[in-house]
Amino acid sequence: MLIVRRMERADIPRVCEIEALCFPDPWSEESFESELSGLNPAVYVVAEEDGCVIGHMGMWHILDEGHITNVAVAPEARRQGAGRALVEESLRLGLENGLKAFTLEVRVSNEAALALYESFGFTRAGVRKRYYGDGEDALIMWAYKE
Repeated sequence: MLIVRRMERADIPRVCEIEALCFPDPWSEESFESELSGLNPAVYVVAEEDGCVIGHMGMWHILDEGHITNVAVAPEARRQGAGRALVEESLRLGLENGLKAFTLEVRVSNEAALALYESFGFTRAGVRKRYYGDGEDALIMWAYKE
């Protein structure tokens, strides 16, 4: 059974494994430790199935906006609803905390992610040229919720 819950420090090693499988420039354990320190307003959640973390998502809270920092699902667990559950729970928590707008950057080539975000009402608002380390552009997306 899939559950989404807040990320804990004990999750960080597995989260970093997933990062390394999903991204050419993954976040470090130190980055996640910093994010969970509570010094900055942010929410990080994990998707867990049968006691194993299979995905994660982070979102910074900046005034009344949520900036989605990362969404990753282990390759073997994709297309089973974990990404959708992570986004849904993060948006719910953001709205619960007074956020009204949400933004993110996504690779222009990541069609699965684009479809997922658009299903939550995100629209394409611009392009960040050569945003990623390999030179690929990022689409800037926004969603407004009340």
